Amino acid sequence: VWYGTVSAQEWSAAAAAVRDEGGRLVAVWAGKAIEKEATSAGESRAEAIFSAYVTLDGLFWLVLPLTPQDGVAAYPDLSAVFPAASRMQRAAADLSNVHARGASDARPWLNHGAWADHSYPLLQPIQNLPKPDPQALIDYPFVRVEGDGVHEIAVGPVHAGIIEPGHFRFSVVGEKVLRLEQRLGYAHKGTEQRMTQFDPLQAHRLAGRVSGDSTVAYAWGYCMALESATQTEIPAAAKWLRALMLERERVANHLGDLGALGNDAAFAFALA
Repeated sequence: VWYGTVSAQEWSAAAAAVRDEGGRLVAVWAGKAIEKEATSAGESRAEAIFSAYVTLDGLFWLVLPLTPQDGVAAYPDLSAVFPAASRMQRAAADLSNVHARGASDARPWLNHGAWADHSYPLLQPIQNLPKPDPQALIDYPFVRVEGDGVHEIAVGPVHAGIIEPGHFRFSVVGEKVLRLEQRLGYAHKGTEQRMTQFDPLQAHRLAGRVSGDSTVAYAWGYCMALESATQTEIPAAAKWLRALMLERERVANHLGDLGALGNDAAFAFALA
């Protein structure tokens, strides 16, 4: 793992370099970066945007400290290099009021009206967030497709099956789908802020509840991060037990996916 603080220019250049080398973007998120002060004040925390990339050489974790202007912190957009960054950048704006400068899509992603506009869950305790006005729902302008005979079909966010909520907006002409736009995030439950309230040695329990079908994977991922940060070497027996549990979870998920394929083709017996 390589960890480093970069400038705005280096932030953009690093993304392009990773893409050109065949690397992938893992995540973009906002938070507080610890700054070392050469004074008796010791450490201070400044607003920052973080990104993580994976390449053949390993994991790269970049930190870009931000200086808010007029109460808003901004950083160079990454979605032009990695389109997958768009939703993560929009989530950071909703949660932390940190915005991607020059981004083509600045619509809300996680805020569906659960908290008031211009309120940010990661900047203040959730119980102190202003209550939203039920009559003032946040407008979400879907991208419209114009043309002769084009119409929209809206599906969700409530679905017939026991699945996570999601809204899907189809732009179609007859049976031909011209565009599909998704809006997710309805089940956002404030895991990031809740994680900061846990003792580090107990937070794996919360990590394991992020996604019920991947509880081992999430809990192990948290433990790996904590062990890496503290340079902790775990016993061989723990590694074997983790591997066994993870393999059982992997097989169960693959079997579930194969059964779901049959179910979607009206062969429900495959899912039984």
